[in-house]
Amino acid sequence: MRINRTRLQKHLEKLAEIGKIGETGVCRLAHSKEDREAVEVVKGWMEEAGLTTKIDGFGNLIGRMEGTEKDKPILMLGSHIDSQPYGGRFDGTAGALGAIEVVHTMKDNAVIPKRTIEVICFSDEEGSRFNKGVFGVRALAGLLEEGELERKDKNGVTRKEALKEFGVEPDLSESPVYQKGDIEAFIELHIEQGPVLESKKKPVGIVSGISGPIWLTVTLEGFAGHAGSVPMHLRKDAMVGASEIISKFDRLIKNEGKDTTVGTVGSVQVFPNSRNIIPEKVEFTIDLRDIDLEHRTKLEEKLYTIIEETTSSYNLTHTISEDTRSEPRYCADWIKNIMKAEDKQLDLDSPVLMSGPFHDALFMSYISDYGMIFVRCEKGISHNPLEFAEMDDIEKGVQLLYQTALRIAQGEKA
Repeated sequence: MRINRTRLQKHLEKLAEIGKIGETGVCRLAHSKEDREAVEVVKGWMEEAGLTTKIDGFGNLIGRMEGTEKDKPILMLGSHIDSQPYGGRFDGTAGALGAIEVVHTMKDNAVIPKRTIEVICFSDEEGSRFNKGVFGVRALAGLLEEGELERKDKNGVTRKEALKEFGVEPDLSESPVYQKGDIEAFIELHIEQGPVLESKKKPVGIVSGISGPIWLTVTLEGFAGHAGSVPMHLRKDAMVGASEIISKFDRLIKNEGKDTTVGTVGSVQVFPNSRNIIPEKVEFTIDLRDIDLEHRTKLEEKLYTIIEETTSSYNLTHTISEDTRSEPRYCADWIKNIMKAEDKQLDLDSPVLMSGPFHDALFMSYISDYGMIFVRCEKGISHNPLEFAEMDDIEKGVQLLYQTALRIAQGEKA
């Protein structure tokens, strides 16, 4: 039983038109009108695939196909359809629409699963609007934190206001939705967002685990003054301090990190942000990841020393807030073994590789066994309109997803 490549490609192309920027880019920020439009379109495709649908109070779109054995823990498939503000057409959507195609192919072939199957398009995976993502999946798993609904975007809109504008009434008391034991397996297909598969000349990869991310926001405060009159040795320049910390952090990761370690400063805010005023306050983000938790901890401690020493030398004060912290999470061996067996049947010879980026699957791992399939993307480019995956590769990945899902849906388990 083969998936319907033509149908899947049409869905990918149609979804890419919603929030389109330029020729190939996409901007569908979480809970925005573009996000809502996309959810409505995808909801229709779920229903065409035979799924009963709902949009929950966290903005998740959920489709359900009832199995014949109601007592069995369910199989869950999915990803996300929100995007970065300067994003591509395949990040999240390949997995979300691929999951719908899996169920649609079952319907086309009159397959009635033993396990109930749920397909989910998770709300706000990206985190770009409210500076904290994977909101929908964390809500389902009971991993939300205090103040989630009060977080504001750059326009001062709170998440609660945005969700209401989106069309739902958020109620954090409904979290968690699922408990351990409710879900037998969660499987997510995603573009790799890295260059490993391309370097190996392989269209598909089987994921071994996901690196654990730490997201920090560092705020440095000095004192503003006239750029033309305050002598250099009397300045408390927050920008200079931030620049030194960022540079030393980069060298730390390059010199002492492993092959699996990555560190990034991706956002910087300056106050008062004027050409002829010494910067008084600088806020910047730090993203540190490694699949080796012990090594990540050592680097984090060295980072804090760098911040302490630098702010002291420039007479600055600093605060560090923790936005996200997750340990590395490994894919279930029994799911990987099914994937490997089906991969052999498809003659894909897919390598096993780790994921540096985190995904919804990382947080599903706290309540369920999980597995992931990666699809090759050109030059490893993602979070960029140039992001591209060949349809041939997506088809192979979704076919592997289908065959893996079919075995689990018909009763296989750990």
